[in-house]
Amino acid sequence: MSRKFFKKYLPSHETIRQNRFVALFGKRLHHHNLWHLHRRSVAGGVAVGLFAGLIPGSNPVQFFFAALLAIVFKVNLPVSAITTLYSNPFTIVPIYVAAYAIGAFVTGEGTGSMPQMELHLMDKSISEWIPALMDWVISLGKPLLVGICLLALLLSLVGYFVVRGGWRLYAIYEWRKRAKRRRQNDADKTR
Repeated sequence: MSRKFFKKYLPSHETIRQNRFVALFGKRLHHHNLWHLHRRSVAGGVAVGLFAGLIPGSNPVQFFFAALLAIVFKVNLPVSAITTLYSNPFTIVPIYVAAYAIGAFVTGEGTGSMPQMELHLMDKSISEWIPALMDWVISLGKPLLVGICLLALLLSLVGYFVVRGGWRLYAIYEWRKRAKRRRQNDADKTR
């Protein structure tokens, strides 16, 4: 992938260092892999972000764990934080349904599809949605917990290898394009 693409959409180093949750890490934020855009660091950042995105909680909690894991594994911190945004209020229910199905399959509990539960959010205020959703998630039990862990690991592995492979394919494409341009320039010079 192009570094220009990532630099265009990622926050600056200072913006991230000044974040109150990330600032807790202090001097550990000075490792070069946390900020440089190269294949290993970006792929690791995507994997960490995909994993942290399934940690139950809101975005600040997921950002915190993404930053913590990025520091531990020395991968790109901004990419890991941004990647956690795939789990949001619009996508979390389908993600949890998939996690429950995986967990039910692995544990042998449940039918593989989520049990029907009364989850009425329309008659509640927005401030009552999160407790209602948390009660609903807790009632799903072991299959959901196991499924979330397995889905997080699966997404991390797939994300890591897709980014590494995509980066490699892009590099090969650019090398070939550059070699073709050189051959064309050499042919033009010999005329």
